[in-house]
Amino acid sequence: MQDYNYVWANCFEITLELSCCKYPPTSQLQQEWENNRESLLTFIEKVVHIGVKGFVRDAVSGAGLENATIVVAGIAHNITAGK
Repeated sequence: MQDYNYVWANCFEITLELSCCKYPPTSQLQQEWENNRESLLTFIEKVVHIGVKGFVRDAVSGAGLENATIVVAGIAHNITAGK
């Protein structure tokens, strides 16, 4: 799903592994949160403003443009504006 969303929905998803145990017991979940909370919050603070965001508008009328392709030199993945 991550690859599909990146290519077709302009969405970059990640998977975070918090422990070597895929299914930790319920009794350990609070400790896993405490062990990883600061790292997760720091990661979110670093990446929250990276990327393309905003509106694509016509230069003359100011109307929003649907399905406009945004091309950035040096990046081989174009972004298509939504509605």
